[in-house]
Amino acid sequence: MTKKLAEIIPLNNVPLIHCITNDITLETLANTILYLGGKPIMSSDVREFADLFKTTDALLLNMGRLTVNHEASLREASHFAVISHKPVVVDLVGYGMTEQRRKLGDELINHQPTIVKGNISEMRRLVGLPTIAKGIDGDVSDQSDFALQELNHALKELCKRCPKTVFVATGRRDIVVQGERSALLCNGVAALDRFVGTGDMLGAIMATLIGAGAAAWEASSIAISYLNIAGEIADNQTHGLENFRQEMLNQISLLQKQSGWSKNIHSSTFN
Repeated sequence: MTKKLAEIIPLNNVPLIHCITNDITLETLANTILYLGGKPIMSSDVREFADLFKTTDALLLNMGRLTVNHEASLREASHFAVISHKPVVVDLVGYGMTEQRRKLGDELINHQPTIVKGNISEMRRLVGLPTIAKGIDGDVSDQSDFALQELNHALKELCKRCPKTVFVATGRRDIVVQGERSALLCNGVAALDRFVGTGDMLGAIMATLIGAGAAAWEASSIAISYLNIAGEIADNQTHGLENFRQEMLNQISLLQKQSGWSKNIHSSTFN
């Protein structure tokens, strides 16, 4: 990671990020955006969208805790984003575990969002690969070297249909794919999978970065590494998951002040 890319954090402006997300992690996502230097607006009321899209800089669409109203908001916001050419992060929470989530996710992707993210098992469902994962969590069996290569090639095929979109698959190792380019990122700690909201936080960081003007590839790669390195620091400084959670959120605000944080990024080209 070059120094130039790392300097995207801290932000040089104050992007306004429109988040349509689940109510379980609503406050955590709002604080994540604030900690990075952005401003969140957490609105799912479709009556506001025409006005909101005139002033916001990016949109986060999170499929978690799906309801009839939440689904309608996601669809309507995706439509507004197309019309207004707004950068969008789609978080495919639970994609494929129900037919409703599959149909909704496919519809959002058809609008060619800027970034589409999900855990490795969700992304395997997206490209038609088998997985034994249950619920919204990824399964360890989907994260072998062979399974990651398999997913990498399948996502490259999907990029042919969605050439403007960056696809991100998260797990113990993370994959970022755009066109024929792909990368494998290897930071992080196991504790990140043991409290609710880390995947949602990643989507919020991505949306904040593209709202600040970062290109999709850089926003995806930096967001993943930033979150994971914050987790590594928190893991070294705490005992117990609740203390880890608090320090992890603390590090989201502090890491950007360390000019050399990007030297700890572990990444490689993924063929």
